[in-house]
Amino acid sequence: MAIVKESEIRNDVLKRTAEKMMTAARTAPKAKGIDNIEIAVAEGDTIIKLSNKLKELFEEGKGPEYFLRDAQNILSSEIVVLLGTKIKPIGIKYCGFCGFENCEEKMKHTQVPCALNTGDLGIAVGSAASVAMDERIDNRIMHSVGVAAAELKLLGEEVKIIYGIPLYVGPKNVFFDRK
Repeated sequence: MAIVKESEIRNDVLKRTAEKMMTAARTAPKAKGIDNIEIAVAEGDTIIKLSNKLKELFEEGKGPEYFLRDAQNILSSEIVVLLGTKIKPIGIKYCGFCGFENCEEKMKHTQVPCALNTGDLGIAVGSAASVAMDERIDNRIMHSVGVAAAELKLLGEEVKIIYGIPLYVGPKNVFFDRK
């Protein structure tokens, strides 16, 4: 009689869940069907780099105190799903959501996010997190982790807005009830 303990399959379950989360994010609706979303998984040493970057950002005065908490918190996770967007207007003639008259005017301000890009990212992040919830995997959407990932350019040079979703399996969700 073979026995497989939960602890033996935990990492595989996390990886399969992360794969499903990435797929859910990719298939989430995008404005005009234009996909500016980048998605990846951070594991092992990359999670340590993210943690170190969060500490560094705090120490340099570029991040609030909770960056330290999150730096420690993500070390409990074996996998962090990263979802980000490029800041690329999608060519709507009369939008103005970004504060400029149109996409042509917005293009003159390359660091200002396109509201539709960030909206698409929000939908993708929600889709991904819902998969983790459906799989009963503890998770938390963290902008702090995204800031560190953007600083490290983990999703590439063009990706400026990122969120991280660390995943965890254990008796208590380590991402909530934190100090």
